[in-house]
Amino acid sequence: MGKLALLLLAALTAGAETRPRYGGVIRVEAHEAIESADPPTVGHGIPDLMPAFTITRWEAGRRAVFDANDAAPGGRPFVDSVEVTMGRTLRDQSFDLEAGKADVIELGPTELRRQVAGRRVWSSSPVRVVALIFSPKVDDARVREALALAVDRAAIQGVLFQRQGEASAALLPQWLSGYAFVFSTAVDLPRARSLAAGARPLGLTADDPALRPVADRIALNARDAGLTVTVGGNDVRLVELRVASQDPGRALAAMAASLSLPDPGRTDTPEALFAAERTLLEGYRVIPLIHLPDVYGAAGRVRGGTGVTSLGEWHFENLWLDGGGR
Repeated sequence: MGKLALLLLAALTAGAETRPRYGGVIRVEAHEAIESADPPTVGHGIPDLMPAFTITRWEAGRRAVFDANDAAPGGRPFVDSVEVTMGRTLRDQSFDLEAGKADVIELGPTELRRQVAGRRVWSSSPVRVVALIFSPKVDDARVREALALAVDRAAIQGVLFQRQGEASAALLPQWLSGYAFVFSTAVDLPRARSLAAGARPLGLTADDPALRPVADRIALNARDAGLTVTVGGNDVRLVELRVASQDPGRALAAMAASLSLPDPGRTDTPEALFAAERTLLEGYRVIPLIHLPDVYGAAGRVRGGTGVTSLGEWHFENLWLDGGGR
């Protein structure tokens, strides 16, 4: 067989390997265990699979199964179903992907550093906002500002999150608002010490145990500023919010509502949006720290591009599996 014929055969074979196929099950693992009696209809992740898929099984906090919808608006998905296992640690998810027990998993900073043969990485825009929110009983704005000036966001982003995302003092990420860089992330320990003089100890709790290392680092930063912050207690909460819309005004309003902050009001121009966010951040009731992306690992047999959007929504209808089987 001539060289040209061999090249043509190789090209045809490669095309067959990447051609969409029908059939098979995408096995997804997730850290969050959704405990509601009924499957959620809003949010990110599981709700995003519909209407391309219809839910056929729901075990709260454990498992969900979605079957391909033959009448889906964009046509029937290539795979037959998606099985989601909830409540899996990031470490266990990583092992399952390597062992061939999972097809799509979440990746934390530690897992992302590991080199895994055949694994592809999907990433959204920075849509997760890690922030501190003060209890109403912490009524001294000087203390709140002192903690804001003491936190070393750059170290948290560089060390704890392995340079993922962007350190920020804004609620809305730079890619969405265009002005996040205006809010200073600089550490100012001398001013923090002067503001914190005589302050009572504060208790800090992390809503998600995965954020405990961040809470520990914040407590160390606070000590450098003369503030006593103990991990445990309800004076300050370390929370994670999400960008819920590509419309910055709607995204800001949703964050304000989730934090029990006043409605930002008019945001129909860039100037009004900036003024509204600046007003929300005045008084340091909320202290944004970092914006993070959703990051997923996909097995090599999962084809069809990326399965997540810039907002981190799951869209698996155009994915298929090499071989078509389980």
